Amino acid sequence: MLDFRPIGYVIGLLVLILGAMMVFPFLADLIEGRGEWPVFLESGVITMLFGALLALSCGSGGGTSRGLSIQQTFLLTTSVWGALPLFGALPLMLGATDLSFTDAFFEAMSGLTTTGSTVISGLDDLPKGLLLWRGILQWLGGIGIIVVAMVFLPELRVGGMQIFKSEAFDTFGKILPRAQAIAKQISLIYLGLTIACMVVYLALGMGFFDALVHAMTTMSTGGFSNYDASFGTFSGSAEYAASIFMIFAAMPFVRYVQLINGKATPLFRDSQIRSFLGTIVVLVVVTASVLVTIFPHHPEQAVREALFNITSIISGTGYASVDYMEWGSFLIMVFFFIGLIGGCAGSTACSIKIFRYQLLFASIRVQIQRIRSPHGVFVPRFDGRPVGQDVLSSVISFFMFFIVTLGIVAWALALTGLDFVTAISGAATAVANVGPGLGETIGPAGNFSSLNDTAKWILSCAMLIGRLELMAVYAILTLRFWRA
Repeated sequence: MLDFRPIGYVIGLLVLILGAMMVFPFLADLIEGRGEWPVFLESGVITMLFGALLALSCGSGGGTSRGLSIQQTFLLTTSVWGALPLFGALPLMLGATDLSFTDAFFEAMSGLTTTGSTVISGLDDLPKGLLLWRGILQWLGGIGIIVVAMVFLPELRVGGMQIFKSEAFDTFGKILPRAQAIAKQISLIYLGLTIACMVVYLALGMGFFDALVHAMTTMSTGGFSNYDASFGTFSGSAEYAASIFMIFAAMPFVRYVQLINGKATPLFRDSQIRSFLGTIVVLVVVTASVLVTIFPHHPEQAVREALFNITSIISGTGYASVDYMEWGSFLIMVFFFIGLIGGCAGSTACSIKIFRYQLLFASIRVQIQRIRSPHGVFVPRFDGRPVGQDVLSSVISFFMFFIVTLGIVAWALALTGLDFVTAISGAATAVANVGPGLGETIGPAGNFSSLNDTAKWILSCAMLIGRLELMAVYAILTLRFWRA
């Protein structure tokens, strides 16, 4: 019989940590003096009390002393992302935003999955505590998904992630203690990059609070901003700085771990990183060329806006410095498809990920070679290593499930009464965890507040499924999983 105690114990600890983090927006509200601090006091007490009770009740029977089984790991991975938004939503319901449970859960899910879609208007006038809380939700979600990608997904053989098992350390049967060890190293790197980003923003003229929140949402590739105009409030050099740190956040953090341990070579030889950077360069050149030739853009402005917005979408951050819906149908379609690319595995970035495209193209190339030379022996390779059939099958299955999921979510959204563009782009931005969609309603100049509650729940589920790379969620929905 499945032992739920280790799962409840970990969820309890994480809920406890989430509640403890509410002290920071509590202090921010107390300093600002707008009388909003009781919201975080009440929410923090409720959250920490529930987390402590759950951890104590599940940890008292010795169920946490053993390693997690595959079944428990699948369930834990999904349950964490389902439970935390429930408590992350409390300040949003009780605070100045006065959101309904549906809207608050949507906002919290969007934050913790680092999607960046929002239902809140009037961000410019919100209390600082709530703005900080949105940033904290994304920052915690960013570090959480790095640990999941490095510890859990390779073990669960999700979407070809098993190819990184040797890099993410051998963890099977020791997932809880190994996750703690990896999380410590990652946390220091993640915190260091966040502080560096904040310092750069400060040097470029941002105020302390804006620099802090935007540094958290940049490094988490989350995209929540303190302003309705998103990053359009900070034009110029800040866009270049944000682009650099979004790229840092979208690269594999295992390379940073190796770098601080004296191994710089893997960082520069990683084919994922080269492909990711090369893709950005090509897309920026194409986009900037279109802006200069068709629209009245100065070359520097065209390059800056192209670099920032391309990097924001491909990394899944979701910031917008301009309304790119005004850039014409060609670039609108470019932005739709680059949101389905994503960054590197083991980063805070989302979507399909660069390595899966590399493996898919390697498989196609080998098939073409076999057709040309039927008696030849050709083996697909990734980073110079031969790739097994199990990895290729996982990757192809991931692509198939991604497309099917995208279609089902878009169809479900259309049934709620949304138009075609809103339904298809809303499905894509939720499953790929990008943030803004297309069109006047949920595009870069709009938000998701006007959608009906049914659509918001569909999108919330899609965000969770997409953030955990589909298979980790789908596995627990099968009867065979529960019979194992």
